[in-house]
Amino acid sequence: MAASLFDSAIYRDLVTDRETAALFSDSAEVRAMLIVLGALARAQGAAGVIPEISAGAIHRASMELQIDPGGLARATGRDAVAVPELARQFRDLMQAPEHAQWVHFGATSQDIMDTALALRLRQVLARAEDRLAALMLALARQAEAHATLPMAGRTFGQAATPTSFGAVAAGWGGALPALADRLDALRPLLLTTQLAGSAGTLSAMAPETAQAVRAGFADALGLGPARQGGHAVRQPLAALASWATEVTGSLAKMGADLMLMTQTGIAEVRLPASGGSAAMPQKQNPVMPSLLGALAAQTAGLNGVMQAALVHRQQRDGAAWISEWLSLPQICMGLVRSLDVAADLARDLAPLPVRMAANIDDGTGGIFAEALQVRLGETMPPTEAQAQVKALCARMRAEGRGLPDLAREAFPEADLDGLFSPAAQLGLAPADARAFAASARERAEAMTRVA
Repeated sequence: MAASLFDSAIYRDLVTDRETAALFSDSAEVRAMLIVLGALARAQGAAGVIPEISAGAIHRASMELQIDPGGLARATGRDAVAVPELARQFRDLMQAPEHAQWVHFGATSQDIMDTALALRLRQVLARAEDRLAALMLALARQAEAHATLPMAGRTFGQAATPTSFGAVAAGWGGALPALADRLDALRPLLLTTQLAGSAGTLSAMAPETAQAVRAGFADALGLGPARQGGHAVRQPLAALASWATEVTGSLAKMGADLMLMTQTGIAEVRLPASGGSAAMPQKQNPVMPSLLGALAAQTAGLNGVMQAALVHRQQRDGAAWISEWLSLPQICMGLVRSLDVAADLARDLAPLPVRMAANIDDGTGGIFAEALQVRLGETMPPTEAQAQVKALCARMRAEGRGLPDLAREAFPEADLDGLFSPAAQLGLAPADARAFAASARERAEAMTRVA
């Protein structure tokens, strides 16, 4: 097995989508860093920091030159960062030393790498937003279409009271609109340039031009201006990791429920086709719901690393920075894959009403105990009603008789009409399902319009 499933030719289509994975390839990183070097030169030329003719030559070369990522390996193994060797090869390939001498002027490796990361995170966030909108729309359709479809609500794995499948779908998506709002807040924090120089002071440029270079650099890349605090401010990346953990955790709850709802003996939903077994051809394993759980667990573990990496000692810190490299790409790939899988499941899964009805009425009617207690409490003290129903439930288990028959026998004068109907005991489930559908659809459509 490969050291990382995300890089495995065998497993990559299970745990990631290829377009997101491509953003974290060596070639994508090199291309992004070249773009950043070109934009930096362009901004410096406009501000008079370097000759404009050299700035133009560097910018053109950054668009045209190709650098083999493998050719950076030996030097990066020594220096930890690829930028020094990248800049050296860039200068050599330009074959114009009078211009090439200005490549990477005044910046430091972390400026180039952090800004190149922001360029790629812009695409990651766009993909995540697109899939989040698709997921909310799919769950909204399920919630609305099945707002009144009764099924057993379960607590501690036991039947509790009836709910609706629409309300369950709404529960899966309940956190998503707020998470979408938080993505909007994260974007301007993450999508910024970094230009602070060797120790955060940008001292290689005159103070009166340094700010102009920063502004031009950001404009050239379509990113926000460099954040205050320099290289050691890592809260935006930690916030992204935390957000991804909350998203994947929400989706894992959906996956866990679907695993239970598809198990033998329950079988309340049908999943999109997947999960065949070589040895047991009758099986359709809930592979995609299981994957949601695995990716959430992986993301949560890596989030711990990202939070620990907040501690960048002094002005820059190698250990914390390398920890980010080891963790953030997998978090991003797992995030987008989780959203993709959840959206496919939500769109194509089908509830099985006959099975849901059978699981409500198991022959005992015990699921209606709370409703009976409430009805009896209309004509007797609530504590007495509770005691009476508790006694009936004990008889139900001991005698093997149904609670509805025992109730009618014990309380022949009580009005129990309609009480033992699942549809009559849904409470706020239909309204909650429809309310979620409306809010999720509105939020998703707003995201789509902006995109």
